[in-house]
Amino acid sequence: MDIKSLSNNELIALAANIREQILQAVSKNGGHLSSNLGAVELIIAMHAVFDSSKDPFIFDVSHQCYAHKILTGRSLNTLRQFKGISGYTNPHESERDYFVAGHSSTSISLAVGAAKAVMLKGDERIPVVLIGDGAMSAGEAYEALNELGDRKYPCVIILNDNEMSIAKPVGALSKYISHAMAGPWYQSFKARINELLKYAPDSAAYMAKRLEEGIRLITPGMLFEELGLEYIGPINGHNISEIISTLRTAKAMKKP
Repeated sequence: MDIKSLSNNELIALAANIREQILQAVSKNGGHLSSNLGAVELIIAMHAVFDSSKDPFIFDVSHQCYAHKILTGRSLNTLRQFKGISGYTNPHESERDYFVAGHSSTSISLAVGAAKAVMLKGDERIPVVLIGDGAMSAGEAYEALNELGDRKYPCVIILNDNEMSIAKPVGALSKYISHAMAGPWYQSFKARINELLKYAPDSAAYMAKRLEEGIRLITPGMLFEELGLEYIGPINGHNISEIISTLRTAKAMKKP
């Protein structure tokens, strides 16, 4: 299904329709319910901004991929049935499924490998990861973030916080500052300041650096920034227009 030309109201209606299909299929055949209902708008936005025919769509565990299956032309009627569709991603089932997944915390590592392949081939593709906060508790995820932050491969990671995280975000101020820091104006401003500081006295450069660190201390993305990744958020994971706007900003950065 090509959803790039749909209006915001049409996308909202599409989300409701997808939820209904998920409810009907899971009530009949079993499967993962809450994880899929919670990721509908996120996955719609992924398809609206990226191209699943070329950009690697990587779902951690992949138990939340039902909306992706529907959007790529698959019916959930045979979900978990003999010779029916899998409850997880499977490239033997569709070329829009990038990898056979079914285990937690492997997605970012997989994205690093995909990003390396993209770089070596000189392709214009961007790996897109959807990972839950529970899967972010494993060391493998941070090993991958560590390498990604060092290599700076273009990659977009969506961290789906379903309120089971270690601590809550700071709030409205955090949301505002994080958006501002990730937007094109701030990125351009930061680049210009860094260029000017090359010719400034050491004391001025030190004070500017401390000011930026002080701003980042009140954002929930400080850890990711320290690992070398740009951070945007938090945002409302059920507001389709906000997610699409944020993903477009992330995609345009051409960095992790």
